[in-house]
Amino acid sequence: MKTITLITSIVLSVWIPIIGAQEATLPRTSAPDGALAYIQSPNDGDEVSSPFTVRFGLRGLGIAPALTQFPNTGHHHLLVDTDPLPPENQSLPATDKIIHYGLGQTETELELPPGVHTLQMVVGDHLHIPHLPPVISQRITITVIE
Repeated sequence: MKTITLITSIVLSVWIPIIGAQEATLPRTSAPDGALAYIQSPNDGDEVSSPFTVRFGLRGLGIAPALTQFPNTGHHHLLVDTDPLPPENQSLPATDKIIHYGLGQTETELELPPGVHTLQMVVGDHLHIPHLPPVISQRITITVIE
């Protein structure tokens, strides 16, 4: 799984600057009414040991890999300790705080240092741009224990 994440990060680091240069002219992808992103686990307020599994949930949209354009689809981005949210009209940058799951993954093993952390999901279209309106989960708070 770590190899897949590394490969995805490398591919995205090449594509995102190209996409970013064209953002001003790219249209936003519409989200269906009632589309909902959520974090299945862990739950808000949970204490977890690192590494731990994060399971992504999505209703009203399907999953498709990045750069694959199908109607009513997108892919997950996990925001870790990210406040405020990134701009909704731009490609989400791949950083250590904004983790891309451009292969269509629906869960991940996450390793965080001990302490309080926030997690939030944002669904991006084929170009990593949040839908219109954005499909964003509630932000949850977890505590990583030693």
